[in-house]
Amino acid sequence: MSETTSRRKRGRLRRRAPHTRVRGPSFNRLIPNLLTMLGLCSGLTGMRFALDGRFQSAAIALLVSAVIDGLDGRIARLLRGSTRFGAEFDSLSDFVCFGVAPSFVLYLWALKDAGRYAFLPCLLFTVCMALRLARFNANLDGAEDRPKYASNFFTGVPAPAGAGLALFPLFLGLEFNKLGFTQLYELTRLPWLPALTLTSTAFLLVSTLPVWSFKNFKIPARYVLPMMLGSGIYVVALVADPWGVLAAMGVVYVALLPLSRMSFHRLRHAAESLREEEEEEDIAPSSLPQH
Repeated sequence: MSETTSRRKRGRLRRRAPHTRVRGPSFNRLIPNLLTMLGLCSGLTGMRFALDGRFQSAAIALLVSAVIDGLDGRIARLLRGSTRFGAEFDSLSDFVCFGVAPSFVLYLWALKDAGRYAFLPCLLFTVCMALRLARFNANLDGAEDRPKYASNFFTGVPAPAGAGLALFPLFLGLEFNKLGFTQLYELTRLPWLPALTLTSTAFLLVSTLPVWSFKNFKIPARYVLPMMLGSGIYVVALVADPWGVLAAMGVVYVALLPLSRMSFHRLRHAAESLREEEEEEDIAPSSLPQH
């Protein structure tokens, strides 16, 4: 066989060989799910730290979960990797990290030796968190029909904020322990305080209270620089004194809830007034006599 014939056969074989193409989702779609999985692992690790009595490490692990939860959705939208699977996975991760882990940690923190009914606040909090997440997922299908002003508000306290409010006794106790206030530290480990925060937060989760979401919050140009400066100061304070800052933020967040409700009702009243004016303008021309 000549060399020319051999080259022709090899060329035909190359043309006939099928091109192998990798099938599956792009890596952009996997990044948000990977972050969600890391957040879930961090929440579960926090529960393990609580079992060992390492409550400071447990609190840090739950904070990491909250930070990741704030990032994965935004990164998914940025990379155009939002999927139905990712939304469901994120909701299940939120239930474990913000519904199961906080009540589990607080039970070990102060409630395990408080009697047979001490587990009821933990149970109530976890059930209400599940109901809150289920309601949120059910309302996603009708999000387009909501008024524009309502898109800036959650219905009830969101899951990460609810977990932070429930963990207020733990943050306060860790701060008192760091400062050496032994009596105040022991006060935070009395059963009534975690039971109070778990129960009250549970009702806030399933309430119809409108709460600012801050997702579409627009900052006026003249406030951009002060906002950046304040954010920098907040980060520095959080690193220097995390437990005191987190406890203070819980108090500030609760104080903002009435203002959020007032803002929602003011916007709703303004929207209803505008709609009534538009309806009157539409009716007025039709009431004129026809010639």
